[in-house]
Amino acid sequence: MTAGKQLAAGLYLVSTPIGAARDITLRAMDILAAADVIAAEDTRNTRKLMEIHSIALSGRPLVAYHDHNGAAQRPRILQHLEDGLTVAYVSDAGTPLVADPGFGLGRAVIEAGFPIFAAPGASAVLSALVVSGLPSDRFLFAGFAPTAAGARKTFLQELAPTPATLILYESPKRLSRLLSACVYMLGPDRQAAVCRELTKKFEEVQRGTLAELADHYADLTPKGEIVVVIDRGTKKVSEADMETALDEALRTMRVKDAASFVAEALGLPRRQVYQAALARDKS
Repeated sequence: MTAGKQLAAGLYLVSTPIGAARDITLRAMDILAAADVIAAEDTRNTRKLMEIHSIALSGRPLVAYHDHNGAAQRPRILQHLEDGLTVAYVSDAGTPLVADPGFGLGRAVIEAGFPIFAAPGASAVLSALVVSGLPSDRFLFAGFAPTAAGARKTFLQELAPTPATLILYESPKRLSRLLSACVYMLGPDRQAAVCRELTKKFEEVQRGTLAELADHYADLTPKGEIVVVIDRGTKKVSEADMETALDEALRTMRVKDAASFVAEALGLPRRQVYQAALARDKS
């Protein structure tokens, strides 16, 4: 009986540290110690992580699974599952399947009807969000922006009105171009944060408006992994929308209460809505 028999048969998506090796979870270590087969985006990184935590391979297969060999490896991994074995998939860093080549593997396993389990842990997306200082009640992870200028413009234009904090990945070499495009497409005054090397020795978070950040990185190419967090957009509300909302609110509320309700609901200055409500009440 192999060690993997301690686990229910299926694919285990094992989150790994994005920097500090001690950010691995106890459950992740248990799975890596017990799985029959370990598939990794980068086998060298996974082997090093296992050595740090004294997890022995003991003759078990450690196979590479990445963008370039995924199509060839998926049938082999599915066959392991068909044989009743347990397979752990480990991304290079962070949570598997999030901007990660493992997405295709996860889909294939689900379509084939095999169980799939998540061993949650470190995530660059969530780490950046919580240190950014920006609203965290609603957010959208949009991955990497396109590299071509035209496609990047369209990409940001679609994101501009999103009523949620935006989270993007970017390479250090393209950061300045992304921030400049954000200033143009999203507006210079929108608050943002550039998070670099999260959980690592030289972790850094630069906060400010998009214009300030674009200026800061204009002639600076930072090193390391980059996550850009951008405050939510504001929906443009027409005069007609405000008037309609006021008409409805004034049916059951006093002027002051109706103005406060509509201002909060539509994201408008209270004074502007209150003056409009007074005018309608007098007419």
